[in-house]
Amino acid sequence: MNTASYTLMHKNIPVTDISIEEITGAIVAVYNTQSFEHLPIGVHCTNGIINQRELSSWWYSRSIPASRLGLQELLYTMNIHSPKALLTKSMGLSLSDQYWIKPVNSNVKWREINFFDNPFSEDMGNILLGDIHPSASLDLCSPDNTSDGYLKKRWKIINDKRCLIKSGELPFYQQPINEKIASIVMERLGITHVPYSLLWKKGKPYSVCEDFISSETELVSAQRVMSIKPKANHHNTYTHYVTLCKENGIDKIEHSLDEMIVIDYIIANEDRHFNNFGIIRNADTLKWLRAAPIFDSGSSLGYNKPSSNLYKDMQCKPFEKSHNDQLKLVTSFDWVDFSKLNGIENDISDILSDKRITEYIDTTRRNAIVDFVTNRIYQLENTAKNKSPITSFFVSKKRRNDLDCQSQQTDSANALNVARQNTNPDTDALGVK
Repeated sequence: MNTASYTLMHKNIPVTDISIEEITGAIVAVYNTQSFEHLPIGVHCTNGIINQRELSSWWYSRSIPASRLGLQELLYTMNIHSPKALLTKSMGLSLSDQYWIKPVNSNVKWREINFFDNPFSEDMGNILLGDIHPSASLDLCSPDNTSDGYLKKRWKIINDKRCLIKSGELPFYQQPINEKIASIVMERLGITHVPYSLLWKKGKPYSVCEDFISSETELVSAQRVMSIKPKANHHNTYTHYVTLCKENGIDKIEHSLDEMIVIDYIIANEDRHFNNFGIIRNADTLKWLRAAPIFDSGSSLGYNKPSSNLYKDMQCKPFEKSHNDQLKLVTSFDWVDFSKLNGIENDISDILSDKRITEYIDTTRRNAIVDFVTNRIYQLENTAKNKSPITSFFVSKKRRNDLDCQSQQTDSANALNVARQNTNPDTDALGVK
């Protein structure tokens, strides 16, 4: 077995020495620990000994998932046995945190090689998006080696900003478009989020967003947060996550989760797993700063369903299997100004009417998506107003109009009753009763 020795670094701080098997990219030994404090969150020690299984799990989670579209063909062509073997080719560097591996006896410095402040090779990104063919002569030192998710994506420096470019998939290439729609909804509601725009390449849409992590901060996924300690028997997953965030200084975590649950309900997000939300901490002081802005919302709006079936068999993550049940976790709807969503259907229709998009999303599907969002907002508003659970999803336009009329009549009657209760004798004499 051929192995290489490295020091796991956190920016400029040596954390522990490790040995990595060169073919598989697996950690096979951990020794000479120098900073327990700077170990990745969720990696534990017992009697001064690092849990190698947990460190290996963290290391594996940095690699491109084997399910990434087109990855297996790429690895075969380049004679690389595992996605994990790509990690050493870029020293484990990422644009999501500040960890990296330093070859033993190397004098390389963090300031010289980190991807936040230094250029990186575009070869890997070009390969992943199919722009060039793999070959042994390419430079693979790239943050693309540590990008997660199954959709094709790449990092690229655009106007000196580190930007993530992400594709969709057949038959509708809808995920990048959904990111744009979700951004508009969140912008209107004042939800803290990562803005997305659309980029077109060879007739296909890609979503584009700037990196929201800097060289001073890092993203800690909810999965890593919840691995800090076991869940108490009397806690559900939601309570477990909230408790850990509060114990580490993020006091308003419930509001951030309220925002996430609300937008995920509106767009019927089916893939809000524990690795695409979390918290941001300071990489130098290790202080937990705030909840991460909402990102990665593309697997929504029936992205892979027939137009006639958008709202059927909707999956839900991360806390409940049903969006209706998950909505019950919201602590308050008082922050939601539904009037700010007036006309949102026009914005969505305008996006979907782009001639390039109509190549993938026809008029029938466009109208179905618009009505889909309109219904979700209507149901949500009624739930927030009446404090009642949602009993069904689809409400026809006629039924919505009927219910609106009933609601207006009820509001008018309630206002009249209040007026009667607060009138003085002089007003009563004028025949208001």
